[in-house]
Amino acid sequence: MAQLIAIEGIDGSGKGTQAALLRDRFAADGKKVALLSFPRYEHTFFGKRIGEFLNGRFGGLDEIHPFLVSLLYAGDRLESRETLLNSLDAHEIVILDRYVASNIAHQCAKLPADEQRELQSWIEEIEYGRHQLPRPDVTLLFDLPAESAQRLIALKSQRSYTDRKADLQEADAEYLERVRSVYLRLASQNPDWRKIEIEQAGNLRKMGEISEEVALCWASP
Repeated sequence: MAQLIAIEGIDGSGKGTQAALLRDRFAADGKKVALLSFPRYEHTFFGKRIGEFLNGRFGGLDEIHPFLVSLLYAGDRLESRETLLNSLDAHEIVILDRYVASNIAHQCAKLPADEQRELQSWIEEIEYGRHQLPRPDVTLLFDLPAESAQRLIALKSQRSYTDRKADLQEADAEYLERVRSVYLRLASQNPDWRKIEIEQAGNLRKMGEISEEVALCWASP
């Protein structure tokens, strides 16, 4: 079965761009590689509902308990499970732009610190336990302060799931910073995580420099 690489980070941290660059690098090296991005807004029933949630159809971020929101994201991956497993069977490497850790970080960020561990355990039980999704071999965390991320979000082109410049999550800098904090906690507790600094001394790093570090992280997990 293929090696599974998950790329995580708050909105605007460059996950999609770097995931595509990593895919292209592996392909140029002759590897059979696939790239999947979550949520799969246009491909699954739950993915479409996630798009509606992010557009505000079901209320604000603080109006729905995060456990219930986590079921949307888990449902999207459950619908995509066969696609993911087939990709793992057919390729040497599968790269994921967001995965289970994204669900944990975004939903736990909505709760006080003393309630986060329980929700994390529920999400892991659903996604890895009940839905039997494979665990990543390596998770790369793209770390970027929320203020910088929002500047990059403003430069994004139109997305398929929203007609807004920024969805509910992207528009809330305080929320994004809490998500970042959860990600950093996860990275500090898991030896198979690697943190990539997207900004140094207040300046964004060059795309190619980040890409080189990403390649080195995977080469030496």
